[in-house]
Amino acid sequence: MLKKRLLWTAVIVLAVAGAVTGHVDKASEEQAENALKNALVTFAVARTLNGVISAAQGTEVALEPGGVGVVLSVGEVLDPVNDLIERFSAVMLIAASSLGLQTLLLNITSWWGVTALLFAAAAAFLVVIWAPRSTAATYAGPALRVLLILLFVRFAVPVLIVGTTLISDAFLAPEQEAATAILRDTSADIERISDEAQAVPPDDQSFMDRLGEMIDESLQSMRVGDRMKDLKESASSAAEHIVSLIAIFVLQTILLPLLFLWLFVAGLKGIASRSPKLFQGGGDGGR
Repeated sequence: MLKKRLLWTAVIVLAVAGAVTGHVDKASEEQAENALKNALVTFAVARTLNGVISAAQGTEVALEPGGVGVVLSVGEVLDPVNDLIERFSAVMLIAASSLGLQTLLLNITSWWGVTALLFAAAAAFLVVIWAPRSTAATYAGPALRVLLILLFVRFAVPVLIVGTTLISDAFLAPEQEAATAILRDTSADIERISDEAQAVPPDDQSFMDRLGEMIDESLQSMRVGDRMKDLKESASSAAEHIVSLIAIFVLQTILLPLLFLWLFVAGLKGIASRSPKLFQGGGDGGR
């Protein structure tokens, strides 16, 4: 019984110290801000790509000199990517809202009033478990349940933020950075092809100038044709990475926080369900 009391005392002192010093809150707040910043950076890259695609919607590329032959529209190649970005925008709005909500809840639960209530509940519980055997057996269960409720209120948000960050940094961050880089490259490719396709030769040209222009245009058509092939492959890759980003942010901002919240609640429920047995068998030394 004495070992049990000492263990509970040590655990509760550590929890109260973490709440009073605010170290857990500072670490959680920093991680939540970094997650929100990364989400906004990724969202900005996606919106930039959306703007570039919209600007290129009417751009056409001729694959033969003088515009005779096959004409491809940059916008048609990239329409599927544009549609995905619109859906990605909706997901990112939910993800950013989730991260903002976590930061707001962290500010609320780290309020000094919540910490004071936790301190009072912890002190009452320690008094009860160190009281004589009859008092501990009667009041330890209710006192513990009150303490667990306040522990949940005080530490649930930091626990889910820290847990989500650990998983994200280990498994999700590399994929997110790679996908964001692909979207940046795709934006640059679209801008280059649009600029090349929109280049207009001057009207007052001699025959030799026009002949040279046609030769240059033939060579450029070959280059642009190859680049259009690369753009199609890049667009396909961009679509795959946008889908990956959707999965990453749904997992990071919705599923993982819910998972760690459930685990925390399940752990506290497990302790509460055993509380009637924790201090049965009484005290020591006739207490």
